[in-house]
Amino acid sequence: MRRVVFNQKGGVGKSSIASNLAAISAARGLKTLLIDLDPQCNSTQYLLGRDFQTGERDVGIFFAQALTFKHRNNRNLDDFITPSRYDNLHVIAANPELGEIMSQLEAKHKIFKLRDALAGITDYDAIYIDTPPAFNFYTLSALIAADACLIPFDCDEFSRQALYNLIENVEETRQDHNEGLEVEGIVVNQFQPRASLPNRIVDELKEEGLPILDTYISSSIKMRESHDAGVPLIYLAPKHKLTQEFVDLFELLHPGFAVAKSADEVSEPETA
Repeated sequence: MRRVVFNQKGGVGKSSIASNLAAISAARGLKTLLIDLDPQCNSTQYLLGRDFQTGERDVGIFFAQALTFKHRNNRNLDDFITPSRYDNLHVIAANPELGEIMSQLEAKHKIFKLRDALAGITDYDAIYIDTPPAFNFYTLSALIAADACLIPFDCDEFSRQALYNLIENVEETRQDHNEGLEVEGIVVNQFQPRASLPNRIVDELKEEGLPILDTYISSSIKMRESHDAGVPLIYLAPKHKLTQEFVDLFELLHPGFAVAKSADEVSEPETA
């Protein structure tokens, strides 16, 4: 299953959701790949460390070679995979230079490059794709390559208005380029259960028939601590409420999945 995590609005938790679901997937024994298409490189730094040097092993090089005529020297997408320090979890790193080459890729109609490349990667049980906070070349490439789309939503009125346009973009992509694409659900993120506004907005979206997933992700300082440590929640704080919410979300997306490890059995790997 290839899942793209996408919202045109920034700050809604795309990288956090993609990275933590990927980490849980790997901890449960699934061979998992995360592809970071965001020039901000948040997922890359989160899972590989702030000091990771992309060099010749990032997705920017993969896309850049599509602009050359040296096809004999072109490498396959799996040449850019970097193992993380967590078992079963691999990353194709982003690079800030992604933004610099985007207009050239658009001009040369390379929008199917990612889809075609992923067709050659068959040994992963789960693939998560983190996207930029914009409906651009990389986001469209991800939607064309994916089976399903998860939409983070942070219970804000501005986010609500953007949500309608986002769903239209996904539906248009489905009709024009990828008829198998489905909106797997809207992930309510940074939820404050005691505040009236988030509850009202979520209830109204449900009444409108939007696919709000039943598991909500709470607002918690633990997420910032996880970012600061560069350690996914399942390894940093396996018993924390926020971690359990992510585990519940993972299990909601994988009904009937046989648990290989419980949260209590997961611990942070040794640092080399």
